[in-house]
Amino acid sequence: MARMTAARAAVEILKREGVSNAFGVPGAAINPFYAALKASGGINHTLARHVEGASHMAEGYTRTHPGNIGVCIGTSGPAGTDMITGLYSATGDSIPILCITGQAPTAVIHKEDFQAVDIASIAKPVAKMAVTVLEAAQVPGVFQQAFHLMRSGRPGPVLIDLPIDVQLTEIEFDPETYEPLPVYKPAATRAQIEKAIGMLNAAERPLIVAGGGVINADAAELLVEFAELTGTPVVPTLMGWGLLPDDHELNAGMVGLQTSHRYGNATFLESDFVLGIGNRWANRHTGKLDVYTAGRKFVHVDIEPTQIGKIFAPDYGIASDAKAALELLVEVARELKAAGGLPDRSAWASAAQEKKATLQRRTHFDDIPIKPQRVYEEMNKAFGPETRYVSTIGLSQIAGAQMLHVFKPRHWINCGQAGPLGWTIPAALGVAKADPEAQVVALSGDYDFQFMIEELAVGAQHKIPYVHVLVNNSYLGLIRQAQRAFDIDFQVNLEFENINSPELGVYGVDHVKVAEGLGCKAIRVTDPSELGAAFEQAKKLAAEFQVPVVVEAILERVTNISMSTTNDIGNVVEFEEIATEPGHAPTSIRTLKV
Repeated sequence: MARMTAARAAVEILKREGVSNAFGVPGAAINPFYAALKASGGINHTLARHVEGASHMAEGYTRTHPGNIGVCIGTSGPAGTDMITGLYSATGDSIPILCITGQAPTAVIHKEDFQAVDIASIAKPVAKMAVTVLEAAQVPGVFQQAFHLMRSGRPGPVLIDLPIDVQLTEIEFDPETYEPLPVYKPAATRAQIEKAIGMLNAAERPLIVAGGGVINADAAELLVEFAELTGTPVVPTLMGWGLLPDDHELNAGMVGLQTSHRYGNATFLESDFVLGIGNRWANRHTGKLDVYTAGRKFVHVDIEPTQIGKIFAPDYGIASDAKAALELLVEVARELKAAGGLPDRSAWASAAQEKKATLQRRTHFDDIPIKPQRVYEEMNKAFGPETRYVSTIGLSQIAGAQMLHVFKPRHWINCGQAGPLGWTIPAALGVAKADPEAQVVALSGDYDFQFMIEELAVGAQHKIPYVHVLVNNSYLGLIRQAQRAFDIDFQVNLEFENINSPELGVYGVDHVKVAEGLGCKAIRVTDPSELGAAFEQAKKLAAEFQVPVVVEAILERVTNISMSTTNDIGNVVEFEEIATEPGHAPTSIRTLKV
């Protein structure tokens, strides 16, 4: 039997579980693991500037391709606490990442030793497993269990804490005979699927609500096939956006209080049946449950049994992996179609597309300072269907989701539940690292951009190119808009006159100088007619210099983006002008029908 340190055994297991990239920051208590990482080879490591940044890079990496598991590594104490936001984000969106931390020696963990904190207890509420390994011989089993848990059932993150003496202890371990544990995923039965389709067939105006669980299960093609077989319009959730192309004849648009389409909400409110697959009925999708559920029946398919009935009681629930359920849904639908047992949904589907052609928001404005809607219009022109968009939260993300177009799964990579400011830059780096040939485009407001701006240097150092669209109004725009309900505008204003950049006026931080100082390229745009050329130049600069390129659009200070102010999807306020002629929305999916 081969003898090696427990740290080396852990690295060998990572490789045999399919890990080829890791993100992290070394430190004294994790140095034995880094020594093993270097000695073993085979895992590319990206040095982050902040351990929270490393955790979000791992998230972006996981979200980019089916089967990916991002790994982030840090030392003891604050490195682990820095990872908590990443663990929370990953847990909320069912994203498997592995966080590995160093720890003080086992003999002094509870003696207030330097940077000795009970990180396992801190992380447990936001992880599928969080454990400090006290016996070196347990390291292989703990890592094996970690990958099993991350992949089984509802996916999610794990934290493994390794005391330095445990890392250094030699153990017997044979990497050549190591095997990953079988993955467990619940699967629907034929009887359950037949009942669900029976309820679908009995409806007059059914919809499918498809969530991120379908993407996690790599089941987008099955979802589209089932929708096409049954002729049922599909509402993708924010986490499911891209499951079927935005221009697909059965894409009914998104529903919700904020990241929704006018036509999506209108179609949903006319439905009488909803089949939810791999979604969690998030509150910003549903709004008031009495409005959302009134007059319609629900079937809910989810990989996590306790998720069914958590938000509201469906008429029927099925605990199943989305792919397993969709394989049976397609099988039964094919049989019914061959026997003439599926109703004709063409009129209902056409009505949804009619709304798509008539209920649109205006994007074409020539105002200076720039109105944000025009930025997304120009993005639609500049970036094609292969683009992988990355965003997290704020008016920039909400407006982007209302106006951008996504055509493929994993091409809208968004932190849905946690929404931490600062997520976008490191996540985009993780995405670009996972898919170096992709056109990666990040979208941030100025505050999200400033939260972890130092991670741009990671892209410069490690040659990770992508384009970052920064919409700057020098405001916490979403919070300012929310404060309207309290009749205040308090502590949300970021404006100041920068003594080093007087040309900015009151827009404060000189993002161009900061980005350039961090080794990247940056372009500032103040005229909407110059946005298209700036995006083209950014693509060329990213390709030439292999670094992140920031395109900063200087926006009007105040824009209120469409959303409900009453928590009611039937009462979304259109603060800005809506489209009344085709030229108002030239990049809309359907040409505006007047």
